[in-house]
Amino acid sequence: MPSDPPMTAPDTAESSSGVAVLDRAFSILGAFSPTDDRLTLTELSKRTGLYKSTVLRLLVALEHGGFIRKLEDGLYAVGPQPMRLAAIYQRSFRVDSVIEPLLAELSAALNETASFYVRAAERRLVVSRVEPARAVRVSIRVGEDFDIRHGAAGKVLLAFTESELQPDMVAVRERLWATSYGERDAESCAASVPVFGALGELKGALTVSGPLSRLGVPQAMHAAVGALLDMAVRATIAFGGNPARLLTAGKHLQLNSVSAARPD
Repeated sequence: MPSDPPMTAPDTAESSSGVAVLDRAFSILGAFSPTDDRLTLTELSKRTGLYKSTVLRLLVALEHGGFIRKLEDGLYAVGPQPMRLAAIYQRSFRVDSVIEPLLAELSAALNETASFYVRAAERRLVVSRVEPARAVRVSIRVGEDFDIRHGAAGKVLLAFTESELQPDMVAVRERLWATSYGERDAESCAASVPVFGALGELKGALTVSGPLSRLGVPQAMHAAVGALLDMAVRATIAFGGNPARLLTAGKHLQLNSVSAARPD
């Protein structure tokens, strides 16, 4: 019979405090995922590192509060209460409250225009943007829309919303970033990365754009893609998403890979 995994220390005055109990309850809820939405008591014990007796006691309380359901087959699933709270969160949540501070950081760090696009049919729509103070810059307006087939943001939006992809879009989907040089405007270029939501869905494209003569330099474009991936991690977390792929993309980002993505 296999031995049980190491468990957390038995309750003490400190570990049995209200805060510690809440932490343990949250760890149980955090054990579920879109691909693991039904778990056994043993699986919950292994995933949380808690004794089965502790998990069972917390499950009873969570079930009473509507956060957990015990199914007829003995498995446990998330209850209806998180959905109610999620609906309240969605009503009170504004995209710009998350995105605009990140765009301001991006624009200040890179001294270029930072923007956030969403797909609107066959167009890409600017829903938020921050421009640098410098005289020579790419200027766009909130509410402006552009052909989705042109530009780095369009590539990202297509790569994560289309079911059938061309090879270049498959590459964007795999590496999680796109660049464009002189596509919408002959004198400008851009880099863009996806931002994901709680269910892995695309929320939009985080983008930096600037003059081709400045942002188009390999080192500058590499820095822009790296900064975008960092910000996309933060935005994805804020939207309740899993940033794991974005973190991996940032770690594996190489200067030569960014340069190679530029067409001849």
